[in-house]
Amino acid sequence: MSEKLQKVLARSGHGSRRELEAKIAAGRVSVNGKVATLGERIDANAVVRIDGHEVTIKPPEDVVCRVLMYHKPEGELCTRRDPEGRPTVYDRLPRVQGARWVAVGRLDINTSGLLLFTTDGELANRLMHPMHEIEREYSVRVFGEVTEAMLRKLKQGVQLEDGMASFKEIKRGGGEGMNQWFRVVLTEGRNREVRRLWESQGVQVSRLIRIRYGNIKLEQGLPQSGWAEMPLTTINYLRELVGLPPETRTFIDPRKTESRQKRYARARRVNADKIKAKVPRKPTSKRPSSRK
Repeated sequence: MSEKLQKVLARSGHGSRRELEAKIAAGRVSVNGKVATLGERIDANAVVRIDGHEVTIKPPEDVVCRVLMYHKPEGELCTRRDPEGRPTVYDRLPRVQGARWVAVGRLDINTSGLLLFTTDGELANRLMHPMHEIEREYSVRVFGEVTEAMLRKLKQGVQLEDGMASFKEIKRGGGEGMNQWFRVVLTEGRNREVRRLWESQGVQVSRLIRIRYGNIKLEQGLPQSGWAEMPLTTINYLRELVGLPPETRTFIDPRKTESRQKRYARARRVNADKIKAKVPRKPTSKRPSSRK
């Protein structure tokens, strides 16, 4: 049975469907020695090359869906290679044999927080597609005066250069004066959308952290540039969200998961001790001795 080229390549872990469609359109993919066309269908025996290199085509039964949670720090790029040699989100990910990690969306260089990776390009493509309206929640610090009228407008909708956009939810998160924190929720992932929405109201985003994707929250204690592999229940939650059949296999060793949680707890205790050590103690006055 033949299938669309970009779907087969995505399922085999060679990128998201969107990335692969761009490569096909640019003439970088060939099938059986001929330049591929967008929407072309192939069978299991096809010889496919990307940029001249033959790639593995996997049948559905050979593909094991894996998902990683990654804590992206500011300063890392969401690209596989940077010509300037700057760090990328792929530098610290574990190696996988016969597959590659595909990012579920992107975060710009100045944004930190939760980033998901999967070996299943079709899952990545569906999770990013706006038709599924999957919530992304951010903690954002803005600089400037924020009025209730602004917040209403941001929820009702603002015309940006690439169309109307709005926040599904906005909640105040504290702060004083011109620096305030908010929690905002979107159901799509356009380029720099959170920043552009706030900028449309004349305020600047000074800090932006993604803290949730769907019902997956950034793990407390996961260090920056650290990753954690998601259990089968979480993987199948994501697959169900976008209409994919459940996965039945996993690479997770429960003992390693327990060990990771202990490391997080230890790191939290160390950080708490460091914070306590930095807090200056109030000077205590010596009481006069009662002894004579």
